[in-house]
Amino acid sequence: MLASFLMGLVGGQRSMTPLAAVAVAAARDGLPRGCAAPGFLRDPAIASGAVALALAELAGDKMKSAPDRIVPAGLAARLIVAGFAAGALAPRGQFWKGAALGGLTAVAASYPGWRARMAAMEDHGQTPTGLVEDALVVTGAVAILAAMRPDRDG
Repeated sequence: MLASFLMGLVGGQRSMTPLAAVAVAAARDGLPRGCAAPGFLRDPAIASGAVALALAELAGDKMKSAPDRIVPAGLAARLIVAGFAAGALAPRGQFWKGAALGGLTAVAASYPGWRARMAAMEDHGQTPTGLVEDALVVTGAVAILAAMRPDRDG
């Protein structure tokens, strides 16, 4: 369940990155056999769509009109999308536990992440802080999945 929790932390900063990372890993047969990922995540079209949505989110985050991640729609997206990705990383038979853990963690992590970003933006602006945050989020998602080597039972 640690991976579900950690992916929830990632989802608190970018709602689509966890799903994109998990879908790409699944499509590349890079998830442990013992995880709860639904079979349809192995479809490369699902991975491509999730990556496209994540890239759109990364680009949109730099726009002046981008809403704060703590608006109700942003929190709902984090709860659902990051929750789904976190559930997929849970041990088989525990999808809903992992989804709840990851989704609630994503919502909770949104607030300190938003506060840190707002503080950094005062000195460094929206785009530079967003790019740094993007790098941290993507690196975090990749590291979580790398730690879940497929040769392990989950």
